[in-house]
Amino acid sequence: MRLLAFLLSFLLSAGSALAGDELAPVVAPDGFSFNYVLTTGNGGKPAYAVILMPGGNGNMSPRLVNGKVVFNGGGNFLIRSRAIFAEGPFVAASTDATSTPGRILAITADLEKRFGPLKIYVVGTSRSTEATMALSGPLDGRVAGFVHSSSVNAISSFDPRKFKSRHLIVLHRMDGCKVTKPAMGEASHRSYGTELIEIDGGKSVDDDCEAFAHHGYNGVERETVQKIKDWIVAGK
Repeated sequence: MRLLAFLLSFLLSAGSALAGDELAPVVAPDGFSFNYVLTTGNGGKPAYAVILMPGGNGNMSPRLVNGKVVFNGGGNFLIRSRAIFAEGPFVAASTDATSTPGRILAITADLEKRFGPLKIYVVGTSRSTEATMALSGPLDGRVAGFVHSSSVNAISSFDPRKFKSRHLIVLHRMDGCKVTKPAMGEASHRSYGTELIEIDGGKSVDDDCEAFAHHGYNGVERETVQKIKDWIVAGK
């Protein structure tokens, strides 16, 4: 168990590039310079992009070390699933969690410079759903939609009906984290009609609020990502 805990801790704190990863530098409208990790697959010209923000402290700090792309938070559900997100007519942009609209817009501008017009969705998980909710107003209509997965409990009072952009709540029915209770996502769905995807199965080998528990869709990553992508595509 100690070895398993060590390995999980290592995965959560560090990540290394996959074959389809590229370090992409951008500059926000306020002059702030930062990098994101661009992940592409073999799907030809993409029609959709997802901007993925990790939970926890939200810090990826992607950078080059000895010519290789490295970053923090490699074990986070969204970040470790970025290659699945990038399959088919999708590309994935992994970035530090942020509530600053200009930083998301800098990524969207860079993506569209590279690939042309795209339907772009901002995806958060756990604590980064605080950011997806905060961005929903200033970025409404400027991105195609938002995905709030393993959302913090404040999702229960988040009403997206006034927005033009689409919104999706994703939860694992067995999420045991006290700050991301599945019942809160279900309550939002009942109260406001926010579209909802509920996941079952997988395995939990970590603290209830960590990335390799049900909270992080451990063992059901592909199913969860595919359902998110199916929802995105269904929005045309």
